[in-house]
Amino acid sequence: MEVILLEKVANLGNLGDKVTIKAGYGRNYLIPQGKATPATTNKIAEFEGRRAELEKAAAEKLLAAQARAAALGKLEIVIAHKAGDEGRLFGSIGTHNIAEAITAQGIVVGKHEVRLPHGTIRHIGEFDIDVSVHTDVVVTMTIKIVAEA
Repeated sequence: MEVILLEKVANLGNLGDKVTIKAGYGRNYLIPQGKATPATTNKIAEFEGRRAELEKAAAEKLLAAQARAAALGKLEIVIAHKAGDEGRLFGSIGTHNIAEAITAQGIVVGKHEVRLPHGTIRHIGEFDIDVSVHTDVVVTMTIKIVAEA
């Protein structure tokens, strides 16, 4: 299936690229999310007419993401969790817990934006995580996990 991308999609292409993808990916994700449109002659002509508008919207999204990234870089996140004597957590800290802690600080972050490079956190300490606010903007943050008192 050939589609035209209406915005940048990670590991696929940029705005305006004509790419060949599997039909299910296009039909079930890209097209319903408004990230792509089928590459028919009518749609290609319609896209060329809207290209400037779409590029402007993409630039605005990028600026908003950069502002959000700057705000995220200033935060210090501390999460208190039950732990044993040796510093091992009872349970684990995942993307949902981290997203809630960041949102509690005043910046809304979804759990799908949080990336844990080494998997869930199971020990007390400081850990580097990535927050992907845009396909081009990734913020590396340090979070501190402490034992609950």
